[in-house]
Amino acid sequence: MKKKINLYFNLEDVSQIAIGAFAFAVPISFSEEAWKLGETLPIFNLMILVFLSFSFLSFYAYETVFQADIQKRFLVFIFRVFIAYLITAFVVSMILLAIDKFPIVEDPFIALRRMIVIAMPASMGAIIVDGFDKE
Repeated sequence: MKKKINLYFNLEDVSQIAIGAFAFAVPISFSEEAWKLGETLPIFNLMILVFLSFSFLSFYAYETVFQADIQKRFLVFIFRVFIAYLITAFVVSMILLAIDKFPIVEDPFIALRRMIVIAMPASMGAIIVDGFDKE
């Protein structure tokens, strides 16, 4: 019997990514250390965090969500990794906004930096929860 290949990204996937990101982002978002790190970390180090986020998202999605088989689904794989990071960034931003630590109007650079710092571990929570019931 052949295994059914899922080529779609649906609302269940979005909710799993958002919940996983939320679960990891909440404790970190309430940390003053994360806020300060977002303010003081050099740009190069922030780029390393983004690179690490995408690397680990890709590796986990490849091995778990796609079970090391992306030949026919490469674009879906790329889409899933990018959308997982974007959903995570949105969730982190909303949490920081709710606790008044996301100064998007007053200082968008600091807001973006804080979001990147917290999105790194939160993105792992997002992709892990997304991979729980795949294929």
